[in-house]
Amino acid sequence: MASVQHDRSQSHVIWQLQLALSNESPDKALKTVVRLLRETSDYYDWVGIYLVKEENLVLAAYAREAETEHVTIPIGQGICGLAAKQESTIIVPDVNKDPRYLMCFPSTRSEIVIPIKGAGRVLGEIDIDSNRLSAFTLRDKEMLEEIASMLSTYLQSQRSSPQSQESVNLV
Repeated sequence: MASVQHDRSQSHVIWQLQLALSNESPDKALKTVVRLLRETSDYYDWVGIYLVKEENLVLAAYAREAETEHVTIPIGQGICGLAAKQESTIIVPDVNKDPRYLMCFPSTRSEIVIPIKGAGRVLGEIDIDSNRLSAFTLRDKEMLEEIASMLSTYLQSQRSSPQSQESVNLV
């Protein structure tokens, strides 16, 4: 029963995200994506989207009461930077046991980072922190990778519009 309920809520979230990505300005769309993702699960305690700008990841949108001090992360540094460099999802069950972790919040216990890939490179990433140990499952990974694919299509389509590039720093 929980599996069916989870699948329904996942489908609903993806549908809502598709609406946001088709009907909102780029800046508002990314803010809607992080808000919807944060509302998806009670253990998604901080949700951010970083976009690649030159050799850095730059925070474009986040959902939580406080912004992280890591608004710019060099590619290759920390878990976020490594996920971008390796172009692969990284799940860290216990951030306190991972020396690569750049602490954003003392309450964070686990993290998942999903690259947004397109046009033969990483365009950005979804970063989610949880206050629970081992919070992220294969279902989270699969759903978030599907959402990253949607974001890739969206970001690539926005790059052709000068107004969109300025709105969310897509250069």
